[in-house]
Formats: sequence, structure tokens, C-alpha cells
Amino acid sequence: MINSGKQKLIVICGPTGIGKTSLSLLLAKEFNGCIVGADSMQIYRYMDIGTAKPDAGELSAAPHYLIDVADPDEEFDAARYAREGRAAVSEICARGFVPFIVGGTGFYVKAILHGLFPASPVDPAIRRKIKADLQHHDRDWLYDRLGSCDPEAASRIHPNDTYRVIRALEIFEITGYPMSEYQNQHGFMENPFETLKFCLNMEREALYERINRRVDQMIENGLIDEVKALLQKGYPGDLKSMQSIGYRHMVDYINGKSTWDDTIYTLKRDTRHFAKRQLTWFRKDKEMIWKSPGDVDEIMAAVRHFLNGDTVGA
Repeated sequence: MINSGKQKLIVICGPTGIGKTSLSLLLAKEFNGCIVGADSMQIYRYMDIGTAKPDAGELSAAPHYLIDVADPDEEFDAARYAREGRAAVSEICARGFVPFIVGGTGFYVKAILHGLFPASPVDPAIRRKIKADLQHHDRDWLYDRLGSCDPEAASRIHPNDTYRVIRALEIFEITGYPMSEYQNQHGFMENPFETLKFCLNMEREALYERINRRVDQMIENGLIDEVKALLQKGYPGDLKSMQSIGYRHMVDYINGKSTWDDTIYTLKRDTRHFAKRQLTWFRKDKEMIWKSPGDVDEIMAAVRHFLNGDTVGA
């Protein structure tokens, strides 16, 4: 293989609960690596249990970046992630370490590898108007509105992701063109890195059983107390971060909108659906090498070949 002169990095992605953290720690230890988190929730401080954030022992096992970098009420988007993530990769490479991008947020992985389309400027008046509309309607109404003007963007954005729904509507209102059209024109064509990408997967029923057990473990570890503490710190339940999986379910229970049994059932169901959406996203990437969490030796060999400049096959 001809040396491209580009920074080399390895991506470890996959659905929630699949075992990305444990694999990445093995790889980091073996290859003198540092881990750059690619999880849109692990960036937030005080949100540990519900995000399955690496614990203190795991964080000390290898240097980590892009974890605990924002407060729950702080605005954090893919553009900021790409900017800070690329800075982290440059620092890691400059220090002679190997960067591993690890997480399940596909859009963050894409943003750090290929950049983002130039966003339209924010128009505070239009944003206020859209938020005012939300006061008189529910999130489903807002999402349906996006579906009518930009169905492609709506298909990529979860109905509960109010921040991204508002941003897509804002771009349409400012420019008259759908956000998806700008993204398609950009094409994510930047390619400043030489990458090796793995996506972990397993048989669906086995994955879903792991997810159900993980939810039970989160409850046992004190997820409800974590959410109560966040509310007591002054972080309201309608924040973007607090509307994520796990947190919005606990908030609804605390506010008496759901029974405990219904809360756990819905949390497990929504987490399984989320994992399915993650896999759908990653399947679109033709460069992805699919492995099971148990294929450690094969993954190790592929990373070694990649770092040595050899050709790596699926």
C-alpha cells in the first residue's frame, strides 16, 4: 500500500449495548491508542448511568476525549463535535498515539471523518417563531411540518430530537431549500484521514436481550436517582439532553405521566428501536467491516495490518 500521508484512525461503531467500550479498551492497550468518543450523550456531564458512559476504571485504562465536555443545558451539535474531534485526533497523532473513534452516533462519525455542509446562518427571529409554534402544538406537529417540507431530513431525524427538527425547519425558512438538499450537494466528500472502520453486530434476538439486561442494570445502578439529581440541579425535563432515551422516560415517571412498569417496558422498547436505527445508518457505509464482538483476534489482526500499511479486507 502506498502511504497516503494522511492521519490514520480506526472507527469502532455499532448499536447500543453491543460491547464497543470493552473492545476499544483492548485495542487501545494493544496499539498504544487513545479513544475519541462518538456518542451524542456521553459528551454531557452528570449523565453517566443513562448514557452507559465508561466508568472511572475504564476511563483510566486509556486516554479519552470528547466525554464530559458540556453541561446538559449547553448547546452541542455535530459541527462542534467535528471541530473538537478533529482537534483531538490531531493532538493524539502528534503525541505518537493511535486514535480510535468509538461510539454509536453515526452522524458524529460521519462529521469527524468527512466534514459538514456549510450551514446557513442562524436567524434568531425565525428560531423564536418556530419555538413559539411549539408552545401551541406538540412535537409530533412540528415533526409533521418538517416531513412536509423536507421528508428526507425527517426520515433521518427522530421525532423526539426537537433541536434538529427546529434546525432543519430553520434552514428551510431562511433559504427556501430543504436542509437535505444542502447535505446532498456537500456529499460529505472531505477525506482527510485514512480510516479503518468496524461495525459490531450480532443476531437480533441476542442483541435485544443484551439491551434488556442493560436497561435492568441501569435501573439497578440508580438511573432514577441520577435523573432526580439532574432536575434538582435545575436542568428541566424539556432540555434536548433530557429528552434522550432513558432520561425522558424517567422524567415522565417522576412527573406521574407513566407507571413504573410502563416506564421500563417503554424504555426497553425504545432502546431496541434505537439500536435498529443505528444499524440502518451504519449499513449505508460501504467501507464498514462487520464483525461480532467475539471476533477480537480478527479485529486485532486487521488493525495491525492497517497500521503497518498492509491491505485490509472484510
